Amino acid sequence: MRSGSTERPELRGLGGDAMYCSSCGATVQEGTAFCGSCGKPIVGYTVGQASAGSIASGSAAAMGTPMSQPGALATRDTGLYAGFWLRLVADIIDNILLGIPYAFLAVMIFASAIPMLRDIATQNPNPLQIASLLGSRILLFVLLNLLGTWLYWSLLESSSWQATLGKKALGLYVTDLQGSRVSFGKASGRFFAGRGISLVPSIGALYYLIDCIMAGLTEKKQALHDMIAGCLVQRIA
Repeated sequence: MRSGSTERPELRGLGGDAMYCSSCGATVQEGTAFCGSCGKPIVGYTVGQASAGSIASGSAAAMGTPMSQPGALATRDTGLYAGFWLRLVADIIDNILLGIPYAFLAVMIFASAIPMLRDIATQNPNPLQIASLLGSRILLFVLLNLLGTWLYWSLLESSSWQATLGKKALGLYVTDLQGSRVSFGKASGRFFAGRGISLVPSIGALYYLIDCIMAGLTEKKQALHDMIAGCLVQRIA
């Protein structure tokens, strides 16, 4: 005859991993949430700990918590930098891609000048008139070229890609010195510190040469415009 309460503990140990259900007495394995004989839950046992990882993952996904994805760009300085040759190939790809729309743009701008040039040639050729006719169109083309190139590099390098199409094809991406994504302003500063200065007459060509050499010789493969803007060009391992 028992004294005191007739309630039995919900779960008792039999030694090792063997447990038994207090409702029907059937043996159950440790970590089991429900009895296999009577189907009643094993109350009081910390079954939730076994699935804590999956619950936390599901909660993080539901709340929009960032999860690590295979192939995601590292938000740190990985120590893997893009050297001169990789950057050169990426630059060639970008310039080829940009050259296609620029060729159509040039045709559109200069096509209207052809009939006027023909009229000038058949009448009394005037060098000043020809220079005026072509000069305004050349200036317009250069300005549109600069605008399009700036937006192409700056928008893409400050986007979630962190890279132009050429860099993306070779697994390269642009970061700040801490390895984080750059802003549009920083990407613009990087662009004008490189291609912008290289367009300046008399000093542009020499600057561009020095800029390219530094990308191959500096410790972190930084070109001069990378140093000015405080950026790195890293590569995916």
